[in-house]
Amino acid sequence: MKYILLIGDGMGDVAIPSLNGQTPLEAAATPTMDRLARQAEMLLVRTVPEGYPPGSDVANLSLMGYEPERYYTGRAPLEAASLGVELAPEEIAFRCNLVHVDRPGDGRMIMVDYSSGHITTEESRKLIAALQAECGNDRLALYPGVSYRHLLVYNGELPEDFTTVPPHDHTDQDVAGFFQAYQQVADFRAFMERTPEILAGHPVNRERERQGKRTANGIWLWGEGKRPSMETLEQRFGIRGGLISAVDLLKGLGVLGGLEVIDVPGATGYLDTNYEGKAQAALDVLAKDDFVLVHVEAPDETGHQGLAREKVQAVADFDQRIVTPIVEEMERRGEPFRLVVTMDHYTPVHRRTHEDWPVPMFLYDSRGVAVPSYRTYTEANVLAAVQENRLDLPSGAAFFRRFVEREGCDE
Repeated sequence: MKYILLIGDGMGDVAIPSLNGQTPLEAAATPTMDRLARQAEMLLVRTVPEGYPPGSDVANLSLMGYEPERYYTGRAPLEAASLGVELAPEEIAFRCNLVHVDRPGDGRMIMVDYSSGHITTEESRKLIAALQAECGNDRLALYPGVSYRHLLVYNGELPEDFTTVPPHDHTDQDVAGFFQAYQQVADFRAFMERTPEILAGHPVNRERERQGKRTANGIWLWGEGKRPSMETLEQRFGIRGGLISAVDLLKGLGVLGGLEVIDVPGATGYLDTNYEGKAQAALDVLAKDDFVLVHVEAPDETGHQGLAREKVQAVADFDQRIVTPIVEEMERRGEPFRLVVTMDHYTPVHRRTHEDWPVPMFLYDSRGVAVPSYRTYTEANVLAAVQENRLDLPSGAAFFRRFVEREGCDE
């Protein structure tokens, strides 16, 4: 049996007036997902336990069958695993975003863009290298990632009340109050005071400014945590496989879960990602192993940007360029397979941030399921099906056991 988990990050939404009262999932052309959903069982799954932040870290950890209550230590340690950064027990990892902020001069600091205009990986690596050369020391080290997403490792003490927030949760808002948290740590204060000057004078930013693009004029630290300890999926469920994503967070989950992490050229984490390369990589994994996870970031990014039409495109591309080629090839091969299409969390366009609501998904089995939905895949249809069939699950761990047919296994 082959097990295929396809995740459209942040794909869920609510009715949007500009889409004639539809959600992006309802408005998008998704013929393959709809065909499969009619023959599948629909599930409603709580991926974010009560009291946990509704981030992609918690939600995707949950979707892979790991209880956040037991395994979650923070987002950044997962990204460190992806980058091959071995954290010492005393070290703390932070996600380090390249951001664009406005400082009006009245004490406010406006978070204009958490992604610096979706700066390219090539450009951002040069900026991170410059910051490391100027500011790195035996307590503070920077490591480049993808696009605006990078890593800072800190070997020092933090105040007990030290807290950070994700920048994408505060777009167009005053974040000066949150910024004050960094001032409590002398190493961070010195680093962040120097950062704007270093970035402003860098040739990458001067060229972006010349081209009328948004510059990276600051950094933002968040998602801190220490190294987690996790068993592999093979140890827990007896399955081997691979993970395909453009996002370091997901790659880190793959590393810690014992999966083969496939780097696909041209995978960007946005609308211009290499969909075809990701689909082919998934099929290559399934030719030799029994499990694959494919993660697509674009629906989440467009949700954070408040772009309804672009989110519709992201959902349609997910169906046509990921789900369709994988399903058609698996049907051609004639091997039995179980396939799940889901989101990790909602990222409503009007909110531009995550919600912790239970996520709608469907589980398709090429051999057939006991309770087919006879419905297309939308948020409302899943809710209706679950109300009829009571297929709501309390956790991602419960979902994953059901998915890989290990409901009786010892956790």
